Amino acid sequence: MAKTAIVTGSARGIGKAIATKLANDGFNIVIVDACPIENSEETAKEIASLGVQTKAYQCNVTNSEEVNKVVEEVNSEFGSVDVLVNNAGITRDGLFVRMKEEDFDLVVAVNLKGTYNFTRAAAPIMMKQRSGRIVSISSIVGIQGNAGQVNYSASKAGIIGLTKSVARELASRGVTCNAIAPGYVETPMTAVLPDKVKEAMLEAIPMKRYGQVEDIANCVGFLASDSASYITGQVISVDGGMHM
Repeated sequence: MAKTAIVTGSARGIGKAIATKLANDGFNIVIVDACPIENSEETAKEIASLGVQTKAYQCNVTNSEEVNKVVEEVNSEFGSVDVLVNNAGITRDGLFVRMKEEDFDLVVAVNLKGTYNFTRAAAPIMMKQRSGRIVSISSIVGIQGNAGQVNYSASKAGIIGLTKSVARELASRGVTCNAIAPGYVETPMTAVLPDKVKEAMLEAIPMKRYGQVEDIANCVGFLASDSASYITGQVISVDGGMHM
């Protein structure tokens, strides 16, 4: 029986690339996104053409009831939850002294609490199966910080702490939990940055190229595979050498 992967924030961008990579590796794919369901269903349809079973859900990752319902339905319909990729995330950038409290709360709720909610829902299933892979998308700014992104940096640093703690708790049950810290990746989210910011980013990358969504997806594919069965509690930077 094919294994099943849930990928949050996967209607487009990095999440879609991750879902596509896992589908190519033979996983059935569950698309989860807050965008209109039509968008997620279109992505699911594209991925289904690769020969795997897919399903799309519209879900607010900050709402634990919605999250629990999705995970329960997936486990019932697909028969297992083998991989969880916590990719859903947003930004609300601004200088710390001017940052609105609601912008801080929203980013932490989506990025960190959303990761907690889905991990909390999937963990008991994986523990019972005595197998599972949890991969959460952090960020280089969760490691080194970034001016104008206090909320985003805090949420992504929180994901690292959550990952390491969960990894310790679930290791004896055959469940691994790792994080990936992307650097600058060309996505719709980063496309809106000013050219000066993009140029400064490129200058800071030793490999002198921007990351592509496939770079992140390939790392997820490895961590979700049997080849990574002895790797847990780790943070892998995929950033062209920005953070060493």
